[in-house]
Amino acid sequence: MATVNLITLTEPRSSAAEAYRTLRTNLMFANVERPVNTLLVTAPTDTPDKSIALANLAVTFAQAGNDTILVDSNLRQPVQHELWGLPNERGLTTLMTEDASLASPPLQTTAIPHLSVLTSGPGPNIPADVLSSPRINDVIGLLKARAHFVLFDSPPVLTYTDASLLSAKLDGVLMIARAGSTRRDHLQRAQQALERVHAHLLGVVLTNAPRNTVGN
Repeated sequence: MATVNLITLTEPRSSAAEAYRTLRTNLMFANVERPVNTLLVTAPTDTPDKSIALANLAVTFAQAGNDTILVDSNLRQPVQHELWGLPNERGLTTLMTEDASLASPPLQTTAIPHLSVLTSGPGPNIPADVLSSPRINDVIGLLKARAHFVLFDSPPVLTYTDASLLSAKLDGVLMIARAGSTRRDHLQRAQQALERVHAHLLGVVLTNAPRNTVGN
């Protein structure tokens, strides 16, 4: 397995790593009456920061002793298998198409205790049809039964319908915005798209911000 180059692992005492731990804590206690056990991480438009942020966040959940599953539900341009140095012959699409896989999900362990990855699996012809299938509810329930937290990577909201389809089925959505790159009107349009499907938008995380900048 390749060594994952994530700030939470390479520089665990850095301010950036601490910011991810703070984000983890905020998500865990965001709403006691409506706990967030399944989370979608997305962005208005395509940015590599989204998947890297999710991987770092998954590390912090696992480091706190929580059984955590990171799911690559970006069936168009999956990258989590590359970030973690994992094969991608089987994954989420396997669970969606093979009945036998439900009894033994193709989860892959990582070097991080408590953290498993479900890669995307073989790319389908029409990803939106896969994610809108009723079977996705069974898959989500299966994963929830195996972990305290299940974190989903998805395509950008404004580019494809995938994020909207999946977000309505999960406890919450976290939007990633890159400082100096993500446009405010794109954020607003993405928020509106999620609101139309009654997704629970928990907030926006700003990446690539100057060190002396503090934002919400």
